[in-house]
Amino acid sequence: MEIRSAVDFYERHPISCAIILAKLAASRGHLDGLVPEELFPHDQDHYGGLAANDALAQRAGIGPGTRVVDFCAGLGGPARYLAQRHGADVTGIELALARVRGAEELTRRVGLQDKVRIIGGDVRQVPLADASVDVVISQEALLHVPDKPRVLAEAYRILKPGGRLVFTDWVAHFPLSEADRELMWQGMAVTELYDLPAYAAVISRAGFVVGAEDLTAEWGAILTQRLAMYRRLREETQAAGTPAGHDAFYESYVRFVDLVNAGMLGGGRFEGGKPA
Repeated sequence: MEIRSAVDFYERHPISCAIILAKLAASRGHLDGLVPEELFPHDQDHYGGLAANDALAQRAGIGPGTRVVDFCAGLGGPARYLAQRHGADVTGIELALARVRGAEELTRRVGLQDKVRIIGGDVRQVPLADASVDVVISQEALLHVPDKPRVLAEAYRILKPGGRLVFTDWVAHFPLSEADRELMWQGMAVTELYDLPAYAAVISRAGFVVGAEDLTAEWGAILTQRLAMYRRLREETQAAGTPAGHDAFYESYVRFVDLVNAGMLGGGRFEGGKPA
């Protein structure tokens, strides 16, 4: 299937609500009485896992009652974690409606529906009021979204004066070849990438006071471990004669890890403050 948007990518993503629940049912014997902590090993589809959530929370000042919006929230793993561990009230914006439905089911099963809601929407046109939230976060997701200046303008619009934008995303330290750009698009729906200074400049032009941190070395170690795990799972599913995930994703992921370890691609953590 040709990739037309990030929705196509997430419709065949190797992590889904059904897969998470199947794993839990197999390990527990039933799905009654699930608690949020039981989801955390399975629903954190970003680099660095729970520690990365805590790093965002610390930098954004997230605590009890903080109104947080998660751009491109997926299945809602970080949203549930921030609600359960940090006491936040979280709204996630997610374009892929299948993942919205999956997030709703997982959230309901662990009883967090009063503190977490994942709604269908486009982060280039967020369905929230001006100056209505305290924090906007995102983790390795804006790489899928074209027109990042528009996304950042939306974050600025919905934040209250003094609000915080904190997110992680891919950066390109060097331009990719045409072959690599096409592979990243077909495998992982990767759109335009910036280098670290250019990304910080785009955030600044949206009105934020900006800080940027290079995570490339940290990501190299994390991604190498994730790739080894994914290879084992792929081999196990192939040996069992069950679907092992689409080949373009696997090929692009392998190449992505190589490019990060070679210093061509990497990651950044960006912090932006809206003036009070």
